Amino acid sequence: MEYYELHPVTPQMRFINKAVEVLRNGGVIIYPTDTVYGIGCDIFNHDALQKIYDIKHESGTKLFSFICPDLKDIAKYAKVSDYAYKAMKKLLPGPYTFVLPAAKEVPKKLWTKRKTVGIRIPDHPIALMLAKELGNPIVSTSVTNRKGEILFDPVEIKVIFNPHVDLMLASGALEGNPSSIIDLSNDEPEILREGAGDVSMFYSYV
Repeated sequence: MEYYELHPVTPQMRFINKAVEVLRNGGVIIYPTDTVYGIGCDIFNHDALQKIYDIKHESGTKLFSFICPDLKDIAKYAKVSDYAYKAMKKLLPGPYTFVLPAAKEVPKKLWTKRKTVGIRIPDHPIALMLAKELGNPIVSTSVTNRKGEILFDPVEIKVIFNPHVDLMLASGALEGNPSSIIDLSNDEPEILREGAGDVSMFYSYV
């Protein structure tokens, strides 16, 4: 596994480019977000996506969210109501995953049974730069051990995942909580998980 340490505010572009090259070649990477470290690949590479399911010991039915570089890209991959757009515009970029009706462009492997997808725009320059430079969304699923516990220390992550991923971009220890998950696929928002982001505006809506 290639391993690079990046500045958390002004990441070195040469390392971003190396990661993007790996993604374009069907590789799997680990990278920081505004919450925890994520395992990712290009959402349009079926083999790389299956590799992540294997790494996570998932059957292929678990919902993996994906990162878009900015709000205007979300409409390409999901159906966005007026309310959903206003809510996301207020909160993004930030530590949220929004569940929305899937657009046809998204591989069905990333759909839930209800034909929805989870979309993130994290408030972290490295994650956003990766998606922007790649030109496609990147799968985002938290780095965990076999017990499902989230790993925060990049050195520990490197040791455990060295045989399984192609490249890791490290940016210090991330002690955050996972993202809050809000379902905006129906007429009323539903909070599926309270995590790092403030979800009080959705309680007031109900």
